[in-house]
Amino acid sequence: MREPSEIPSMAELRAEIDALDLRLVALLADRARFIDRAAQLKPGEGMPARITARVEEVVANAKAAAEARGLDPALVEAIWRMMVEWSIAREEAVLGKGEAD
Repeated sequence: MREPSEIPSMAELRAEIDALDLRLVALLADRARFIDRAAQLKPGEGMPARITARVEEVVANAKAAAEARGLDPALVEAIWRMMVEWSIAREEAVLGKGEAD
């Protein structure tokens, strides 16, 4: 992957962005597979889909990673909260609702 400053044209820049988008989608699909596995494991460990402390830990980790890379942590927090809520809903479809703090 080239640095953005090395890309001489919009066409090439768009191609790089499109390639990044494909990688992001692949990573999201991988994450969803891990969420599905969590839904399989949680009942055996007596865990609900939503664990508030874990949600906050995941969001805090993402924000810290964003800050370290010069990315807006508020943007990352919004994206991660949406992704985590989607993941919890996916787990709740298997486990049912419930919460642990």
